[in-house]
Amino acid sequence: MPVGRTLVVGSPYIGVYVRASERGAVVPPSAGAVAREVERLFAVPVVRTTVADTEIVGALIAMNSHGIIAGEDLGEPEEAELERLAPVTRLRSRHNAMGNNLLANDHGVLVHPEFSDDALARVSAGLGVPARRGTIAGLGTVGMAAVATNRGVVLHPKATEHEAQVVHEALGVPVHRSTANFGVPIVGACVAANSRAMLIGRPTTPVELAHLAEGLAVFD
Repeated sequence: MPVGRTLVVGSPYIGVYVRASERGAVVPPSAGAVAREVERLFAVPVVRTTVADTEIVGALIAMNSHGIIAGEDLGEPEEAELERLAPVTRLRSRHNAMGNNLLANDHGVLVHPEFSDDALARVSAGLGVPARRGTIAGLGTVGMAAVATNRGVVLHPKATEHEAQVVHEALGVPVHRSTANFGVPIVGACVAANSRAMLIGRPTTPVELAHLAEGLAVFD
């Protein structure tokens, strides 16, 4: 089954600690057995590293098959580890938690609305896809408010129809809504996924799992 249910360093907020794409995945050094589970589920190479000397790597980097975006406080040894998966672009922004502020797949990327034109252009170049500003449920932290793969996107349940349409146009895949972790609406903080599988927090209910699996098309 292409679904795993776990905790990372005791937390059900999987998306805060794990970031995955079609090409690879990044987990914190303390992930332990979770790293092996990520490698098995997602069928990609796994890099274990900190980002900016912290373990919340899922919150601090955005990635797709073409590249990785990180804040300017990324260390050189950390950058070298990430470069094993894809080229890294460092971006200077006060919104430096790139995993929280960018929602990307291999077709496009949705960006926090306060990113500058220069930052938008650098994100687009770094990920090799068109970039567009937007919100989800009124939140600029679009990477926290949704989880996206090349097969689908699952949004915060309070995302508006207009926001859903913008996400669909930006990422080019069907859009669904759900919660995770027993009612948590910021699904991007709760789930890590690529087109092969998803990893969810243990509190996620069977109903939520069904909605997430449908939205990300992991059983097709």
